[in-house]
Parts: sequence; structure tokens; C-alpha cells
Amino acid sequence: RIREHIADKAKLPILIFPEGTCINNTSVMMFKKGSFEVGGTIHPVAIKYDPRFGDAFWNSTKYSMMTYTFNVMTSWAIVCNVWYLPPMVKEEEEDAVHFANRVKAVIAARGGMSELPWDGALKRKKVNESFKEEQQKKYCQIV
Repeated sequence: RIREHIADKAKLPILIFPEGTCINNTSVMMFKKGSFEVGGTIHPVAIKYDPRFGDAFWNSTKYSMMTYTFNVMTSWAIVCNVWYLPPMVKEEEEDAVHFANRVKAVIAARGGMSELPWDGALKRKKVNESFKEEQQKKYCQIV
């Protein structure tokens, strides 16, 4: 359906959040590759919230939905910086994962955030032991 939509030049662009979840405003997590498989031009946007007046991030392990809603509704303001970045297209020999990572890197750099190689599922699941071991091996190679 996305391919059909972007093929029709009379239709407006689609707004997609490829992380699939929200994070604490310090990092950009792994993008879901589906948005980058359909072709077309990607118009990256970096969004970073300024928590000085009110924090838009919801830590669902710490606050209930009611508490979060109350905090947002009673905050002084929700302020964010938005940067519209140059359009990007998938290169000829590039697969969807590499294209997603390239777009993610541009967004993270502009927003002053770090890139994370994992997705939002780690917020609610235990980290796989093999992933921990892989990171430990990488760290040992650095040291």
C-alpha cells in the first residue's frame, strides 16, 4: 500500500517514525527496514525535545499512562527542535538495512544524538546473552 501511495504523485508524503517507539532523547535506535524497502525519496527529519519546561518522554516502566498524561498536561510547555534534512534516496547497490542506517546516521548527527544498533524491544525484554558476548568481544578488541 505504501508503494501505491508513493507512486501517485498527487498524494501527499507519508509521515513514518521508523524506530517504532520513543526513546529518552539521547539516542536514535535501529530503524525498521520496511520503510526503506519501498523505494521513493526519504525526507529525513531530526526531532529532539528540550526537557527544560516539560519532558515529552514517557518511561512506561516508571510512570503509568495516567501519570504521564497528567505530567504532560500540567507541564509549562513541550518544546522541541525540528531539523528538516536534505532528501535521500537509496543507492543502486544499497539494501534497505544499509539505507536505513545511513538515514539514521544523518538524523543522529544533526540532532546531536548517538546511534544505537538495537531496537526498542530492549526496553521491555532481557538482552540476549549472545548479543552481550558480541559487545564484550568488540570492547576487548578496542582495549
